[in-house]
Amino acid sequence: MNTIRSVCVYCGSSPGRDEAYIKAGHLLGRSLAKSGLRLVYGGGTKGIMGAVAEGALKAGGKVTGIIPRFLINREATESALDKLDELLITDNMHERKHRMFEKSDAFVALPGGIGTVEEIVEIMTWAQLGHHRKPIVFANIKGFWDPMLALIEHMSDEGFIHTAHRVKPLVVNDPEAIVATIMVAGSSVDAPTEGVQSVIDKM
Repeated sequence: MNTIRSVCVYCGSSPGRDEAYIKAGHLLGRSLAKSGLRLVYGGGTKGIMGAVAEGALKAGGKVTGIIPRFLINREATESALDKLDELLITDNMHERKHRMFEKSDAFVALPGGIGTVEEIVEIMTWAQLGHHRKPIVFANIKGFWDPMLALIEHMSDEGFIHTAHRVKPLVVNDPEAIVATIMVAGSSVDAPTEGVQSVIDKM
């Protein structure tokens, strides 16, 4: 039984220097919508964030945006946010990340900056601690995540990832293959839809 109903996408609020990043965002948004999966994302309407949301909305998909109040005018515009069918405004980044985790059955990291890295690493940390088994995907557009993946391998080789069997991010180079990869992974694991409250309370 496939447990994937919603997918969280972490990505940059800027477009980046290569147009392939924006194109991948649009494509992923469309793919999620066409597969009947809800997009959960950081609520931004600019950069790759905006591309993912636009791709999903134009294809008739459902989109949940979760954004801290102080970022509304920095990463988004209020008129664009009105197009989302669900908007959650949080008090801070901490709450935003928890809500995104709770509402998502899988996670995808498209190209982005330090915030994107921080978000996907936290999800990997929770997996390493055994608090979830939700699929984690690095959308390795034009090799963007190669340095990150090399670092993870290096940390493992040096003996700093002791439960590596719990952290097995999927690496997908072709944006068109992301949704299919998630669905296959979701059919083979029990991916709970709710966060572990005891863990969330301690974070």
